[in-house]
Amino acid sequence: MLITIAEERGMSSADCLSGTMLSPNDIECTATQELLAVRNLLERCGAEPGLGAEAGSSADIPLSGPWGLALLSSRTMGDAVDVMVRYLDRFSVSGRLAVEESGGVTRVRFDAAECPPDLRVFLAERILAGIKTIGSAVFESGIPATRVEFRHPAPASIARYREIYGVEPLFGTETDAVSFDDRFLDLPVPTIDERARGACVQFCRDLLDRHRTRSGVAGAVRDLLVRTPGTIPDQIAVANELFMSPRTLSRRLNEEDTSFRGLLDEVRQLMSEQLLADTDLSTEQVAARLGYAEAASFIRAFRRWKGCPPQEFRLHGGRSPAPIRAPVPAGAH
Repeated sequence: MLITIAEERGMSSADCLSGTMLSPNDIECTATQELLAVRNLLERCGAEPGLGAEAGSSADIPLSGPWGLALLSSRTMGDAVDVMVRYLDRFSVSGRLAVEESGGVTRVRFDAAECPPDLRVFLAERILAGIKTIGSAVFESGIPATRVEFRHPAPASIARYREIYGVEPLFGTETDAVSFDDRFLDLPVPTIDERARGACVQFCRDLLDRHRTRSGVAGAVRDLLVRTPGTIPDQIAVANELFMSPRTLSRRLNEEDTSFRGLLDEVRQLMSEQLLADTDLSTEQVAARLGYAEAASFIRAFRRWKGCPPQEFRLHGGRSPAPIRAPVPAGAH
């Protein structure tokens, strides 16, 4: 993204990456390398207003993988914003995001305490635009902000800011932040963009196939269980989709040496392992995304699958802890 912005302004990729020891084909970089590339870009183009906002609006947000699953399985817009903030906070190169709630408004504030002063404006604009970018990529109606504010002075033209953030930002304020109306955040998530849904469903299918490939009726059932992220249908709904009665569905699955409950457990177990290992969602949030009415039911099920509670699985890096062996009595062979 940084290289693209640089090249659009006549700056070579080599100049953008100067001193980073990176090439344009490198997939990963350290935070120090990214900040150096940002500084190189700003030395050439830093006088352009809204450059950080454009970078945030051009970011390539991953819609597959565990974070995509966490986002698309959100039940309310508030849940979705929470995932966006967690994702951006976890992967931002400098500065943190803090969520504040007051007077019916949720404000996501950029904390620049750890941010290099000469990069603060760019990084603040970029990360706050990232929330808007994720919302627009995932939900057809996007996520409208009610207020955007920046500490830096207003530039001569704010047209680009208005276009990217959807509102006219306030400048010269005490903080860098974007705000949302709590009444909007309490609403169910709007229609999910088909491209985003497709990427998430394919991730779930690939995850399940790596565990065990299934065909026939079992494969069709499993596809239906992951077709709509965040909504796991029951056996009656699945049977209706397959134009058979629940009793016939049970018989057909029994012929394939499985059951609806077994397939449901298979889906829930693998999805929960991914969410626990690769996101920082709480146990309650994971349980809700798997269709459990309460976290306690999920914790009991997870113990049955993995032999430990979800948080212990997470503490061991996404693995079940090794069983504790009883000490061998002295003199025993």
